[in-house]
Amino acid sequence: MAMTMTGEVQLAAPREAVWAKLNDPEVLKACIPGCEELEKTEDNGFRATAKMKVGPVSARFKGKVTLSDLDPPNGYKISGEGEGGVAGFAKGGATVGLAEKDGGTLLSYNVEAQIGGKLAQLGQRLINGAAKKLADEFFANFAKAVQG
Repeated sequence: MAMTMTGEVQLAAPREAVWAKLNDPEVLKACIPGCEELEKTEDNGFRATAKMKVGPVSARFKGKVTLSDLDPPNGYKISGEGEGGVAGFAKGGATVGLAEKDGGTLLSYNVEAQIGGKLAQLGQRLINGAAKKLADEFFANFAKAVQG
């Protein structure tokens, strides 16, 4: 099952500060809902473990995340894949852009993901709702982290 999601968030911080936080594993770990582990690897990426619950399916996903097309402080592409055992798998990517706006930074994102296994059997509406909730939670946490 494939899904896409786009959005933007206005942050009250300069673009350079937002860029630095988007590349800081401690900040990302604190902002990603359910994230238990996030370690930087030598290849512009991270090893991650996150616990997720979508409807009746609960799973611990282990995977890797890679940053590419780095264009400081304008944006990057983040892609990853995770295995959740019997719950299934998730893989996908997001293009993240940063632009100066209204004395702060406008962060825009465009996500494309695929999921399979038990998760994919839950239905598009439930999956899209859960994904939107996770994204909203992440950006609310990230906005707090950026604004100190």
